[in-house]
Amino acid sequence: MFNKILIANRGEIALRIIRTCKEMGVKTVAVYSKADKDSLHVRFADEAVCIGPAQSSESYLNVPRIMAAVEITNADAVHPGYGFLAENADFAEVCTEYGVKFIGPSPQMIRQMGDKITAKETMIKAGVPVVPGSGGLIPDIEAGKKIAKEVGYPIILKATAGGGGKGMRVMWSEEEFESQWNMARNEAKASFGNDGMYIEKFIEEPRHIEFQIIGDQHGNVVHLSERDCSIQRRHQKLVEECPSPFMTKPLRKKMGEAAINAGKSINYEGVGTVEFLVDKYKNFYFMEMNTRIQVEHPVTEEVIDHDLIKEQIKVAAGDKIAGKNYLPTMHAIECRINAEDPFNDFRPSPGNITSFHSAKGHGVRVDTHVYAGYKVPPYYDSMIAKLICRAQTREECITKMERALDEFIVEGVKTTVPFHKQLMRNEDFRNGNFHTGFLAEFELKPEKD
Repeated sequence: MFNKILIANRGEIALRIIRTCKEMGVKTVAVYSKADKDSLHVRFADEAVCIGPAQSSESYLNVPRIMAAVEITNADAVHPGYGFLAENADFAEVCTEYGVKFIGPSPQMIRQMGDKITAKETMIKAGVPVVPGSGGLIPDIEAGKKIAKEVGYPIILKATAGGGGKGMRVMWSEEEFESQWNMARNEAKASFGNDGMYIEKFIEEPRHIEFQIIGDQHGNVVHLSERDCSIQRRHQKLVEECPSPFMTKPLRKKMGEAAINAGKSINYEGVGTVEFLVDKYKNFYFMEMNTRIQVEHPVTEEVIDHDLIKEQIKVAAGDKIAGKNYLPTMHAIECRINAEDPFNDFRPSPGNITSFHSAKGHGVRVDTHVYAGYKVPPYYDSMIAKLICRAQTREECITKMERALDEFIVEGVKTTVPFHKQLMRNEDFRNGNFHTGFLAEFELKPEKD
C-alpha cells in the first residue's frame, strides 16, 4: 500500500479521496490554488501545497507545479480525481517517469479511450455495439455530407477529442450541414486544440445509461451495475440513479457483458465507466469510456455498499478484485447541487455562502467541500455539493429526496435546489418516462414568495 497520496484536484472529490485515505491509514497531500486556500480539502489533508493562482492553467492543469509538489512532499502516488488531469495521458506518463504511481489506467489505455474514433474502432473489434457513423475522421465538408446522407438524417457531428458537450451539433437536414460543421470545428479547436470531427446516427429520445467497471492488474474485469444519467442539460448531467427505471434483467445482463468486454479489450486497470445510448426499443450502443472515477460514483456505492475510491487505490497498489459482478440491492438517486440560477438559464452564481445547512437523516448523504462563510470562486465548475438518497424502492427514494431538498439550505448564492424540487414532483420523472432530451421541454415554474 502507498505511504502518501497527493490529490491532484480540488473541492468535494479531493475531500472525498482524503476521507478514504485516512480510513486506509494513508497520508494525504492537498494541492490548491490561491482561490481555494479556504477549501475543506486543504484543511483536512495531512499536508497542503499552494500550486499557483486561481486560473486552472496556472494551478490544477500545471503539471510541473504538481510534480514539484509531489517531490517536496515525497508522495509515492497521485490520485487525479475527475476533470482537470484525470484523463490526461501525458500527465500519467510523467508520473510513471518520476516513479510515482498514477492511480488510474496506463497512458496507453487513456489514449485508446480518450480519442473517440480509436475507442469506437476498439469497441467494434471487441464486439461491442456502436452507433452507425463515419467510422473515422471526416476530411472535409463534402465527405461529411456524403456520409451523413448514407447514415441518414438526423445525425450528430462530434469532436474526436470532445467532452462536456463541446464540439457537438445535431443536424436534421443537409441544408444546415455547412454552418453547423464550421461552428462545431471552431468550438472543438478552441476547447481541445483539435478540430477533428466524426459523424454518428442521432438516436432520438435515447437513454444515457452507463456501467461502472473495475479492472485489476491481473486481467480481471467486473461490472458494478448501471447508472441512468438521462436527466441532463446541454449534455451535462444533473441527476443520476441506480437502478435505471428503464432497465430489465436481460438488458442488464447484455449491457454488463458488453461493458466487461470493453474493459478486457484494453486490459483495463482501475475504475472506469462504459457509457451507452439506449433507444426506446432497448437497443444499446457504445458512446464512450471514461477512464476515471465519475462525479456520480456515490450512486453505485450506495446500492452495492462499496467504497469505489478504496477499490481504486487497492487496484493501483496491485490488489486483486473480487471476481464477481455486483447488482443493486436498493435504489439511489443523486442530485448535483450547482451554484447556478435555474430561473436565469442556469447562469453561474459565484459568491459568498452566508448560510449553509445540508440535509441529514437515514439514507441521506451529502458530499461537499463548502460551508457557511465559504466563497464560491468563479474560476471552476459550479458544482458545490452532491445530495444522494438511498431507499428500498424508487418511489421511496424520490420521496426521501424531496424531503432532503426541503432541508438543503444555501443562502448567498443561487443554486439548482429549486430545479431539483420541481423535478422530483414531475409525474413523468416519477413514472420513469424520460430521456436525454427531457429537460428541453421541462417547464420550470417561478418560486412563490
